Amino acid sequence: MAHTLKTRTDLTGKVVAITGGARGIGRSTAAAFVARGAKVVIGDVDLELVEKTAAELGAPVGAEIVGLPLDVTDRSSFAAFLDEAEVLFGPLDVLVNNAGIMPTGLYAEESDAMTDRMIDINVHGVLNGSKLAAQRFVARGEGHLVNVASLAGINPAPALATYCGTKHFVLGFTESLHRELAEHGVGVTAVLPGVVRTELSAGAKVPGWAEGLSTVDPEDIAETIVDVVGTGKMRAICPKALGRTIKVAALLPERGRLRFERMTRFDQAFTSADPAARAKYHARITGAGK
Repeated sequence: MAHTLKTRTDLTGKVVAITGGARGIGRSTAAAFVARGAKVVIGDVDLELVEKTAAELGAPVGAEIVGLPLDVTDRSSFAAFLDEAEVLFGPLDVLVNNAGIMPTGLYAEESDAMTDRMIDINVHGVLNGSKLAAQRFVARGEGHLVNVASLAGINPAPALATYCGTKHFVLGFTESLHRELAEHGVGVTAVLPGVVRTELSAGAKVPGWAEGLSTVDPEDIAETIVDVVGTGKMRAICPKALGRTIKVAALLPERGRLRFERMTRFDQAFTSADPAARAKYHARITGAGK
């Protein structure tokens, strides 16, 4: 018999684990859960930064948050991360698979190492966390898994081929898992951000007319993530206006849609991105700069 998931407005005392929690969307999401009274564990490959982030977010009296090392591509590392979270705070209630990278450039010029790294983090990382969380949640008959996908997964763009492919996978995988786990009382939601004002999209040349429509702050995504916990939502888009625009555009014939993108220069957001800003980001995610 299927369980009915109810909106959880009170997150006080709930145990939440967030991947890629040292910066960007992960950090903002941790702050949003802490503000709602949750006990939060953030994981990141950058141990020094994730510990610093946890200390900063845990400054308010009563806040409970800790930063732990985590390599989402390593199943044993992920299992150890969740085990430690439960030792510290108790049974896991929510896992947010947020860790991801978005290098840009033409696919034919993309190194094999970069392609593999993107797939390892964006795909294998989500698979690892989802399986480990699902096993815990199903055994208890409750819990919520949130996988951060992207609107790029349904509205692909040049210079993002591999990234769009990974996010298309995350969306399809998450919506399938949603159907599998609903009968066990477990929520599974894919959150699809637009262009988020973080280092990940630094240097993007979003057309002026689309700035307000497609660009959001990490805090906006964080609130979307918090709001879906405990609900039966399968997909949540932020900003909603961009999601509606993409749906309408999808009704156009393919030639018309591509012509519109060229006329508005929306297809040049990453093909003409600021090379210096992208180079700095690429250096960090490959370990060449930190």
